[in-house]
Amino acid sequence: MQIIDPRSGKPLTADTGSTTATDSNAERAPVRPEEVIIELDAGNIQQVLEASMQVPVLLGCYSPADSSCSTLLAVLEKLVVEYAGAFLLGKLNVEANPEISAQLGVRAVPDVKLVSQGGLVDNFQGALPEKEVREWLGRYFPAPAEAPESPEEQAEAALEQGDAATAREIYQSLITQYPEYYAYQVALARALVAEGRSDEARSVLDNLPPEERDAPAARGVRASIEFSERALSLEDIAALGERNDSEAQFQRALRQVADGQYDAGLEALLTLMKQDRAYNDDAARKTLLQVFDALGADHPLTVAYRRKLFALLY
Repeated sequence: MQIIDPRSGKPLTADTGSTTATDSNAERAPVRPEEVIIELDAGNIQQVLEASMQVPVLLGCYSPADSSCSTLLAVLEKLVVEYAGAFLLGKLNVEANPEISAQLGVRAVPDVKLVSQGGLVDNFQGALPEKEVREWLGRYFPAPAEAPESPEEQAEAALEQGDAATAREIYQSLITQYPEYYAYQVALARALVAEGRSDEARSVLDNLPPEERDAPAARGVRASIEFSERALSLEDIAALGERNDSEAQFQRALRQVADGQYDAGLEALLTLMKQDRAYNDDAARKTLLQVFDALGADHPLTVAYRRKLFALLY
């Protein structure tokens, strides 16, 4: 089943399993919310399903008593306007319309269903963050030409610019909206580390569920905490100047690891190991192993640098 753009008549996807859109939203005219958002009930549900023969419809099934539904609906309402008519959003209050929700197979809310040409194409349940909703929509629709930065992108940009406080505030806001999306709590811990608030970061990580606390992402942040306590300050690193002896190389590598620049730090440690294996009782190799352990055995950098280390040793 193809998802058809009603304005161009071209397929948005080759089929329901395609992940590559073939058209563009760049030339779409702006739309008003009332043009693309419909509150569903028994009087219009059939008409909306019939309309899906011409334009895809997202069915946002919700309960007004569930705060997570309100959070997700706000995201969907924002995106349907941003996508400028690529799809419609039909909002279904399952409490007010139990028969319709039963016919649609809604078992839990929030539940979002993509309907095209009268049939179900895909769905997801739960209040996904905006970033994941965009990724899901990206399987079927080309992204708007000038999509605004997501909160996650804003936070990452702030961290790259050295504004850890802004990143922290963004992640704290996201955690309020999505308290069970633990990636935001890990990201908050990372921002706290960048602010020099390692004790608070450690507390955030310690309060994660065990399976999240031991996952690679959290282990990576914990590594940053542990290495930041060992590493020289940025001022002391700057004071090393042009020094390129083993001690200076090691301290720079340690600082990179502490700052989350794992690739650069691991590469520097490997280089030091090649040049001066005896430095500080084989400190470069031992530190490499500590970073591997902290990141986790399945982390891509662990896999890559274990191979490099093995090649160097054997």
